[in-house]
Amino acid sequence: MKLVFASNNKNKIAEIQSMLPESITILSLEDINCFEDIPETADTIEGNAILKADYVTQKYGYDCFADDTGLEVDAINGEPGVYSARYAGEQKNADDNMNKLLKALENNKNRSAQFKTVITLNLEGKQYIFTGIAKGEITETKTGTNGFGYDPIFKPENFDKTFAELPLEIKNTIGHRGKAVQQLIDLLTATK
Repeated sequence: MKLVFASNNKNKIAEIQSMLPESITILSLEDINCFEDIPETADTIEGNAILKADYVTQKYGYDCFADDTGLEVDAINGEPGVYSARYAGEQKNADDNMNKLLKALENNKNRSAQFKTVITLNLEGKQYIFTGIAKGEITETKTGTNGFGYDPIFKPENFDKTFAELPLEIKNTIGHRGKAVQQLIDLLTATK
C-alpha cells in the first residue's frame, strides 16, 4: 500500500517510515509534485492535521495522512502549542524556539510539559483521527543530538535523558508521534 504523508519534513518522513510495516510505503508531497506550502491556519493541532490531509485529498486525489505536533508547557498556559514550529518567529528555527522557551521558563520550578501529535488519515472516503501524547518536562539546558525540534530540551517521564539523547527506536515507542503512528498502523493493518 502506498500512502501520501502530507509533509516534506525529511526527519518526520524517515521517523514514520521506520515504524511502518514494509507493506506500507510513504510518498512525500514532493513525490506527488506538491510543492506549495499547505496552509496551517487552524487554531488547534487537530485542526491543522485535518487541513493538511484534506488539502492533499481534495487537490491531488490521494488517500493520505497528515500530522501536526505541538509542545504544551503547563507553566505558560499550554504554549507554544499549535504555534510550536513558529514560536520564535516565521523562520521556524528550532534553536530560536528552544531558546525562547527556556527563557520563558527561567527560574520556574514547574517544567511539566507534553508533546501532542494528531494524525488525520483520509482513506477511501473516510477520515480517522489519532492522538499521541508524551508527558515529561522541559530541561534547563539543551542536551543530545538526535531528533529534531524541541527534542534536546524535552525529557519524557520515567527517563533521565532527553528525546535527543535517546535512540530513535525508544523515542518511537514512548514518543507522541510513535503512539499516534501506532494507532494509524493498527487501523491500516486491520483494514487490509
